[in-house]
Amino acid sequence: MSRKPVVAGRFYPGDRRSLERDLYAMIPRDVDKVDAIGAVVPHAGYMCSGGIAGKVYARLERKDTYIILGPSHTGLGLPFALSDEPWHTPLGDINVDIGLVELLLGNSELFRVDRAGHVGEHSIEVQLPFLQKTSPGSLIVPITVQRWIYSELFDAARAVAMSVKDAGKKVMIIASSDMTHYESREAAGVKDRQAIEKMLELDAEGLFNIVRDEGISMCGVLPVTVMLAAARELGAGRAELVEYADSGEVTGDCSDVVGYAGIVVS
Repeated sequence: MSRKPVVAGRFYPGDRRSLERDLYAMIPRDVDKVDAIGAVVPHAGYMCSGGIAGKVYARLERKDTYIILGPSHTGLGLPFALSDEPWHTPLGDINVDIGLVELLLGNSELFRVDRAGHVGEHSIEVQLPFLQKTSPGSLIVPITVQRWIYSELFDAARAVAMSVKDAGKKVMIIASSDMTHYESREAAGVKDRQAIEKMLELDAEGLFNIVRDEGISMCGVLPVTVMLAAARELGAGRAELVEYADSGEVTGDCSDVVGYAGIVVS
């Protein structure tokens, strides 16, 4: 059995031919690659944020396994919910790295296998066709994160870093997140610049605090916090903003936008 897609045909094309056509258009070729430790990638419908996602994935050197941290928009499942089943997209199945799942379970009691945490959730699913196109044959470890306690997020990050070190293979940590939701372009831009500054400083706790204290509706702040803290543990020293944009560039409505940022951490 595999986890079936829940937003194919809505957030991205539901048939293979159309999806491959769109991915070809969204993923640039002949760009400089980065041996990245982590990345922040948006997860809205491809019409709005797929171009930024494609630019991020185009920059990433291929890895054996991708830990994909996503928020829970549904509220279902445990605080740190692992998936252990293959995931299906219109491009086929993508398998889970069971060995890395077992390392995570052994390195922290925070992580639990919990398929309920992935029911109806799109934030991880929309990343998979990009990986299938840019890194065919790679494995994934999907994790939804929904715990608003920084000490636990930091402990989870340390366990992620330890597991990556123990795995003995090339692993990258992808954090799936959109930025400010449903504010004017001007207001969203001010708030998102504050959050992006913390991400570019690799300041996990600073990001967590400013999003909480300033009321920034960045839906994936928890996954990004874990990714940044884990990346620092793994020796990351810099972050690059690939692109920032908002939905108004597609819809033409700048009074009520969602922001999108693509960031590469190395």
